[in-house]
Amino acid sequence: MKINKIVASVLIAVFMSLAVGCGQPKSINGVEYDTYGFLNQDTKKNPNIKYEVSVGNVVWSVILFETIVAPVYFFCFSLYNPIAPNDNTFVPGKVVK
Repeated sequence: MKINKIVASVLIAVFMSLAVGCGQPKSINGVEYDTYGFLNQDTKKNPNIKYEVSVGNVVWSVILFETIVAPVYFFCFSLYNPIAPNDNTFVPGKVVK
């Protein structure tokens, strides 16, 4: 029974890692914008771009909290993903093609 729980936990962790992506730079209007976190927001955050929290990085931070290095990196340098230009016509969830 104990081995079944361990196998189930590992499978859940694997599926969670496959279901969520980590922070990725994004090209918007021909310009590539990088992710940013709490320590580099002064140099990386662009006020003309909308950002959202990278769920993948939060999940990996929780999974790897014992390593200390991974959560520090994710929260301090790669927590927010660029998603779109910062305008009033942006609709969350809308796919722009």
